[in-house]
Amino acid sequence: MKRTLPRTALRRVSGLVLGAALIVSLTGCGAAQGATELDPDAQVRLEMWTGQTDQAQKVLEELVAEYEADHPNVTIEVSAGASSTEDLLQKLSAGFAGNKYPDISYAFGSWAGQLESSGRTLDITDQVAEADVKWDEFSASARATAQPTGTKTIGFPAIVDNLSLIYNKTVFDGAGVDYPTSDWSWEDFRSAAKQLTDASTETYGYAYSVSGSEETTWQFWPHFWQNGGTILSDDSTKSEIASTAGVDALTNLRDMAIDDKSIYLDQTDTKFAQLFASDRIGMITSGPWQLVDFKTAGTDYGVVQLPGTDGDHQTVSGADIWALFDHKDKNREYWAFEFTKWLTDAAQDERWNVKVGNLPLRSSEVDSDAFKEQVVTYPGLDVMAENMVNAEQPRPTIPGYVGLSEAIGSAISNVLQGQGDPKSALEKAATIADKALND
Repeated sequence: MKRTLPRTALRRVSGLVLGAALIVSLTGCGAAQGATELDPDAQVRLEMWTGQTDQAQKVLEELVAEYEADHPNVTIEVSAGASSTEDLLQKLSAGFAGNKYPDISYAFGSWAGQLESSGRTLDITDQVAEADVKWDEFSASARATAQPTGTKTIGFPAIVDNLSLIYNKTVFDGAGVDYPTSDWSWEDFRSAAKQLTDASTETYGYAYSVSGSEETTWQFWPHFWQNGGTILSDDSTKSEIASTAGVDALTNLRDMAIDDKSIYLDQTDTKFAQLFASDRIGMITSGPWQLVDFKTAGTDYGVVQLPGTDGDHQTVSGADIWALFDHKDKNREYWAFEFTKWLTDAAQDERWNVKVGNLPLRSSEVDSDAFKEQVVTYPGLDVMAENMVNAEQPRPTIPGYVGLSEAIGSAISNVLQGQGDPKSALEKAATIADKALND
């Protein structure tokens, strides 16, 4: 989960380290009034915080320069924005207070609700409804992340990913176990994990984080959703994590960890991938950021969608966004939208996300030559791209999710390490989560 400024192999689902209090509602105390009527030919200067360094930053700078050349009246000051992606939220909050914030900023999806509640975001709902935006080409979870309360659209998807099942062919071959298939159930998964586990060689069938971080929590959501679980009540004031769906999902994991002893319990969030790469773990549930490391290590791996429950193969996606901000200036608003729309069009996305090894943002890119070339380099990316259809719902983006995630992450960690039973642990977590949701 740890992430500095992004490189492809690092996870994109963090960003829960800062509390909701960092961003307060500032509606009504915005920036000084700019242009009140749109003049598309007026000189405009925009500021963009990318949250990127290295190759991804260089590619974005090249794209910005290209856009400026095609639109001579538009200047875009582009920078990483902060020393680490996590620091962007704090910098945005400080900027809101001092009326010094960008027009466009990369943002973790988990921040979306906080950003909307600041009163500083643009609402581009009407614009993205236009046919040429092709909004439906973004996955359902990515669209929902950009629409945190369902009433406003505060930006465009920036990066998408999902959890898929990655399996180590060397470990499977050594144990004489058939490779996973796309129609596997969790019963099939458990059976294989048990057969792959060998205490004499310290080889495990599966691995799971018990750090209590968001890594612990987001790995749990597919199990929970496939059992019919709903994370929040309709009014988002109470958690539903202690429901039958939650108890059943955690019980299944507990039985694998305690009874079968087939799960490597990772306290670090990082060691399990290293052990997988060195042929000590048979299966992990992870995403595209891992494939670079496995390619480098020479690991013989395969990828399929997650096992399912009664044919339901839902996964979880860590979509991030390009958030757009309001400076009370029609010209800046217009060009911030136009540039971000251009940046996330398929032609440009193939030159940024696809080029640096991420999944394509849009469904129309899956058959592109650019993505096919990446699949040759990193086998399994195509399966992960296809798996985006199983990312049917986003993690909650409301501020209270931070506390909810910490509570359920702690509960899962304790149960998998033999401390408490699933029902009691989740009921205790729900009590803590409900307080966080209502603070």
